[in-house]
Amino acid sequence: MNIIALSKRLYSPRFSGYRSLHGINDALSKTVFSGPIRKAGSFVVPRVLFVSRNLSTNVSSSKQPAFLRWYLRKLESHPFMTKSVTTSLIYMAADLTSQMITMQPSGSYDLIRTARMASFGLIFLGPSQHLWFSYLSKILPKRDVLTTVKKIMMGQALFGPFSNTVFYSYNAVLQGENSEDILARLKRDLLPTLRNGLLYWPVCDFVTFRYVPVHLQPLMNSSCAYIWTIYLTYMANQTKADS
Repeated sequence: MNIIALSKRLYSPRFSGYRSLHGINDALSKTVFSGPIRKAGSFVVPRVLFVSRNLSTNVSSSKQPAFLRWYLRKLESHPFMTKSVTTSLIYMAADLTSQMITMQPSGSYDLIRTARMASFGLIFLGPSQHLWFSYLSKILPKRDVLTTVKKIMMGQALFGPFSNTVFYSYNAVLQGENSEDILARLKRDLLPTLRNGLLYWPVCDFVTFRYVPVHLQPLMNSSCAYIWTIYLTYMANQTKADS
């Protein structure tokens, strides 16, 4: 159906008169049509018809699962809290998986341990990831290979050692260890953790920094951390080191 036929169909007793029809026609010409135009009677006839970027975005987003649309809205309206809760849930799932792998046949889940892991993700790692990735995107806004390598090196040199130190110290304090015990644990566990991290995190970080939008980078990082945290929670809950 061409625009003339559409206009004639709109201009019928079901509509509120000629003036409202012109309002519809003007709105269509401003939002849907672009390019050189010509007149046909009283109505605008476009030479080029296109679907606007916003309209195409809305159509594509409407095809997304309802939960994903809800999560992306929360990520936009409450980024800090959404990322913190997401990281907490991932740490909880990772710790339960770690316990399931290492549990003896007659054993049971240590829910207090799981609560420690979840609280670390909620209180520290989720917020710190939000701030860290936002900071990196400001000082290194490009996404080329060289910039991505710089971000990876900064993560391995700064964020990784800091977050792992806090992780081991936080869990040790909640398990009742004193300062000497914590230092002994760090001497025993921190260096092997950082060394093993060099084998795992650069690949994850490259994909995250190179291809993932900034507002989704903490989610991607936490998703990669699921596998890593299975190992990390196992290390954090080993017996107390000799001080």
